[in-house]
Amino acid sequence: MASSESFGAQEGHGERVVAWINERAAKDGARLEARLYGHTIRTRNFGSFEMFSWVGDARAARRAVVRASRRFRVRVIEGGYKARERVLSTRRVDYAMVRDGERVLGRLKFEAPRLRGGPWALCGEELR
Repeated sequence: MASSESFGAQEGHGERVVAWINERAAKDGARLEARLYGHTIRTRNFGSFEMFSWVGDARAARRAVVRASRRFRVRVIEGGYKARERVLSTRRVDYAMVRDGERVLGRLKFEAPRLRGGPWALCGEELR
């Protein structure tokens, strides 16, 4: 996975988190760039999140998102997970974890629109 659009930071903290992730990646020499794309997801159980996309190394992105969550004490969405079962489907589905630092608070299920270019839509959530 070289990019993902199903990552997010708690509403009101998106710019700080993305700026810190980019700054940290440059300092560590990691191939990673994150950008806000102006989409907000509202969940019933976890609050609102500003979604961002990243391009680069998946391992560095996951590590940076968890570190940003601890540093700013905010909830984040760590996306890019796929279902274990390989069921043929006409829809693109992506799974994500809601984290507060190292703790996993729950899981989210996103669905992509039928036409490319639109934002991911939340279609399910589960408390841990």
